[in-house]
Amino acid sequence: MQGNLMPHVGFAEGTLSELTNEHQLGVMEVVRNQITELETCLIDENEKFASTVARVENYTKTRQELDRKFDMQYQRRIAEALDNHLTAVQRDHEHKSQIEERRIRDDAVREEAQRRERALHEEKVRQEKIKAEAEMQARLEAERVEAAKTAALEAEKRAAEEAAQKKKSADTKSSAAGVSINATEANGSQGSVLHVTKSAQPQGTVIRSAENALKLEERRLQIYNEVAAEMQMNPKMDYRKHEQKIARTIRQISGSEENVSAKASELFYLIKDPSCPQSISITAFAKKFVSVCENPTGSFHRSVYAYARVIVLVTSKVPRAMDVLISMLNQACIYTVPKHIIYSKSAFQTKEAYYKAIGYREEDGDIESTDRYVSRLSLCVKLYAAIVQTELEGIQNLHGLAEGWAWLARFLNGLPPNLYTVVALESFLQMAGFAMYRRYGVQFKKILRLMARNFLSALGEQENTKLNMAIINIRNYLESNQFLQKPTGWELESHIESHNMAP
Repeated sequence: MQGNLMPHVGFAEGTLSELTNEHQLGVMEVVRNQITELETCLIDENEKFASTVARVENYTKTRQELDRKFDMQYQRRIAEALDNHLTAVQRDHEHKSQIEERRIRDDAVREEAQRRERALHEEKVRQEKIKAEAEMQARLEAERVEAAKTAALEAEKRAAEEAAQKKKSADTKSSAAGVSINATEANGSQGSVLHVTKSAQPQGTVIRSAENALKLEERRLQIYNEVAAEMQMNPKMDYRKHEQKIARTIRQISGSEENVSAKASELFYLIKDPSCPQSISITAFAKKFVSVCENPTGSFHRSVYAYARVIVLVTSKVPRAMDVLISMLNQACIYTVPKHIIYSKSAFQTKEAYYKAIGYREEDGDIESTDRYVSRLSLCVKLYAAIVQTELEGIQNLHGLAEGWAWLARFLNGLPPNLYTVVALESFLQMAGFAMYRRYGVQFKKILRLMARNFLSALGEQENTKLNMAIINIRNYLESNQFLQKPTGWELESHIESHNMAP
């Protein structure tokens, strides 16, 4: 039992041991207190750090939100400034457009007023010329009648003397019919224009045509010669580039409404171009359209109505251009007058001279074939018919349906039925029959019946294949009422249709 008990120690040792224990306990307490303080400080520092981090994050979020708001405000200001700028630009553009439109309208009104003034002046001059020509014609007619009477009296006197000498009775014959044909070379054109002086008797007449038609042809030829004379006033100037622009614009005409409108405007401004005399521009304009008939391309039949519309649009603003164009067509094809020259040995020494008089051309020293001549004749009449049948809203056709009706009446009343006249008639009806029927209705059908009864029946059966074919075509035209149907190409394509058809 004593082995398990602490050994007996002295007082000093026991006291030292107690002090040691107390010191250890104090040291441990101090350590624990310091550890507790350190833990407390660490916890406080962690809390401060977390709080600081939280404040930094909140500050960052706040700054981001402020930046976002500032950015939105800045973008809004930029958008408002851009919108204000675009609005100002649009307003300025609209203002300029209004000024330009007003200027164009004023120019158009001024040009229209000038055109009307010129038209009135030209009409006044034309009336004065017609009056002077009528007075001159009446005076010449009176002189011719007096001369005819004198010649008749002298002839009767000579006949009586001869009868007395020979003691024979003879019937005296007098002919007062005389025809003088003056070939006047047209400036810058092929062929010639025939001026005819008619007497009271129709016997021996070389040219078959209505008197009014010949007067109109002569008036248009006079205008053509005036334009040609104006051209001679600038012989040293070279305007070939300007003429080429006009020719190129005409070649670009196609069968769409937009194209026709655009090309008509281009041609009008080219003709009005102050850098080139208008007489040269008008002549180039007319010559190119006539050359389309004389040297056709494959697109002629598809574009002939478009050509006619462009011609009507341009000549409604430049009236002289229509007179010059029709005059050139008259020179290229006498059946656009209409007139026909009958062969007479007294008037023509050879057949070749007669062929040249009616429009045949000489190629390499030989007269061209009848097929080639008839083909060109047909194209000229088709262009002429396309022009007269053209009707545009708000546009005056200076050579419209009234002229077409007069042409048809003069043609059937004055021209004999033959290959040339039948082909010309067929070509005219193909192009203008539909529009003529729309305008004149029953009256047009009546004139067609008269044509079938008098004109076609006079031909009978012919050995000429081309003539028979033309007769068959006209009869088919009448029997099937083709004048009730719109011809091919009569209606121009709209923008959408032409766009869809483009490759």
